[in-house]
Amino acid sequence: MPRLLLLNGPNLNLLGTREPGIYGSETLADIEALARRTAQAEGLELRAVQSNSEGALVDAVQAAREDCAGVVVNAGAYTHTSVALRDALAAVALPFVEVHVSNVHAREEFRHHSYLAPLASAVIVGAGVQGYAFAVQRLATLLTAGRDRA
Repeated sequence: MPRLLLLNGPNLNLLGTREPGIYGSETLADIEALARRTAQAEGLELRAVQSNSEGALVDAVQAAREDCAGVVVNAGAYTHTSVALRDALAAVALPFVEVHVSNVHAREEFRHHSYLAPLASAVIVGAGVQGYAFAVQRLATLLTAGRDRA
């Protein structure tokens, strides 16, 4: 069964208590459960990784090259700063969907730029935690289309 990596970056471990007016009341565990249920419904497995460390996120992306078919990534603040994470995603050449719980384009100017977006198969912003389910479904569609062409 194909596997997806669900990658969450800095401060996302605080979801549920971190600025609930922006990020809502769902926790990271809630998000992981939603993504896992969605993946199972699509015939996929899911491995979830969260880290506040840029290097650990890069390591997780590189490890995904061995046993994952795609990546759902919410890099948090590293979206706007990490060339290293961008380069790791480019190097592994797996399809990925970038997700943000809030609408980053309606927030501070520095959040409007993403180093990841130009490489992403899709970018989902402002859909709340439902964006994670959309991302899993999008990757499932892309992976199925790839198998259909084989």
